Amino acid sequence: MISAGEFKKGITFEMDGSVFQVVDFQHVKPGKGAAFVRTKIRNVLTGAVVERTFSPTEKFPKAQIDTKEMQYLYADGDLYYFMDLESYEQIPLEKSKVEDALQFLKENDNATIRFFKGEAFEVNAPNFVELKVTKTEPGFKGDTATGANKPAIVETGATITVPLFVDQGDTIRVDTRTGEYMERV
Repeated sequence: MISAGEFKKGITFEMDGSVFQVVDFQHVKPGKGAAFVRTKIRNVLTGAVVERTFSPTEKFPKAQIDTKEMQYLYADGDLYYFMDLESYEQIPLEKSKVEDALQFLKENDNATIRFFKGEAFEVNAPNFVELKVTKTEPGFKGDTATGANKPAIVETGATITVPLFVDQGDTIRVDTRTGEYMERV
């Protein structure tokens, strides 16, 4: 059991027959009245985000979430296929479950998939990926004094803000949690 006073980002719990993940939370102690916890929670199976307040003493059963490392194989229409690295079993997932990670995943890359009672609900790309820049404007000499940046499109289709010295064809390392450029490889 977990109480609402112990909520942190990413915690999963069961409520009203569904599983929710804490997206954002704030402990509020008003001058008058009792303290409460203001949260944004996401239903992990439907993806719906709800704002809700709880008393810090409310208790909920903690949801048992399984995590597996799987390999992204290919896309077929709106289905994206992943392979279990241990059993070689392939599972198809809808675009809504993989779209956040897709901007950083290439075919044959590994991803972390979270399951609740055998149902996949979240796909996460590795924290750092190396991607090739497919399109960007050339940087001009003398523009580097301000530490200016420019947009670049990488091989997966994502747009990343990069320094002016990065050119088309360069390989860059990207932090997938923030979508930020880390370094040129």
